[in-house]
Amino acid sequence: MIPYGRQDITDDDVAAVEAVLRSDFLTQGPAVPRFEAAVARATGAAHGVAANSATSALHIACLALGLGAGDLMWTTPITFVATANVGALCGAEVDFVDIDPESFNMDPAALEAKLDAAAAAGRLPKLVIPVHMCGRSADMARIGAACRRHGVRVIEDASHAIGGRHAGAPVGAGVWSDITVFSFHPVKIVTTAEGGVAVTQDEGLAAAMERLRSHGVTRDPALMQGASEGPWYYQQLELGLNYRMTEMQAALGLSQMERLGAYVARRNDLADRYDAALVDLPVDLPGRGGQTLSAFHLYVIRVDPTRRRAIFEALRAAGIGVNVHYIPVHLQPFWRARGFAPGDFPVAEAYYARAISIPLYAGLSEADQDRVVAAIASAVTEAA
Repeated sequence: MIPYGRQDITDDDVAAVEAVLRSDFLTQGPAVPRFEAAVARATGAAHGVAANSATSALHIACLALGLGAGDLMWTTPITFVATANVGALCGAEVDFVDIDPESFNMDPAALEAKLDAAAAAGRLPKLVIPVHMCGRSADMARIGAACRRHGVRVIEDASHAIGGRHAGAPVGAGVWSDITVFSFHPVKIVTTAEGGVAVTQDEGLAAAMERLRSHGVTRDPALMQGASEGPWYYQQLELGLNYRMTEMQAALGLSQMERLGAYVARRNDLADRYDAALVDLPVDLPGRGGQTLSAFHLYVIRVDPTRRRAIFEALRAAGIGVNVHYIPVHLQPFWRARGFAPGDFPVAEAYYARAISIPLYAGLSEADQDRVVAAIASAVTEAA
């Protein structure tokens, strides 16, 4: 089976993790700060805060921005459920903005209209979380400007997009947002096995996220209420969680970050090959934004919705590990119970009805990619 995504682990990666296992620190040692600094450098951010997953990083990012009970948070329906879940975990009311049919990202025109209507109704969200679907940045210049006009904070869910660029800036540079979050799950561009990093230009937000990932505790006397009682002393300043990343994860990520540019370049080369090989088949290919360099976490084709299941099953039977990213969040039972229904976000639902993610990862050989193309050609011909 050729999977839709797969990690690339080298001898250097193994050696980096082994070195940590033989060291004095398995957690809260020097590897995590070095990994945070590497991610910050690569993205142009001033600060990086690592967590044990991207979901955890999104959660503490929301908390650091003050999201809580009675607040509103908006995101896109085409994402993994974690993006919406963190809002609910903060006690906020979650809503969605439909997608642009070409980029699969939050539609800036729909966002602008929804923000204007919310302002008129006195029901603006505290926070908007656009998602960089498949590794292609959302139109952050327009999204960021719309949110700034209304005093709304922005977190970029860039779980798919480390190494990408938009309008001349690296994803994560914080030009149009307060915080950006990256994922390091095994199928992502770079892996720490599980893990996430939140980057920001704001020192205060970074400090808040560092506390929140570690129980809300500080050892900094300058932040304490009253005087420190000694070098052992700490205080809990707020309600936090244990979302810390291990040294082993950080060591793996630090080793992998050295290949970030090569990984993104390889994924784009493979995407170019798919574009050329699939152009004459009855499938729609991903859009390629002129101002955007996609990190190409995913390559999504769209097929006739009446034949999508048949094509999907034929590809699986041929040993091609295709998948679907994603089922619209508002159609999940948890969110339907909160008032959402089919038809609420029609562009997202139309995208879902047609989408198939085909294999794309740095280690995909051209021979295996040719197998994928041949299998797609066969499947769509048989389905037709």
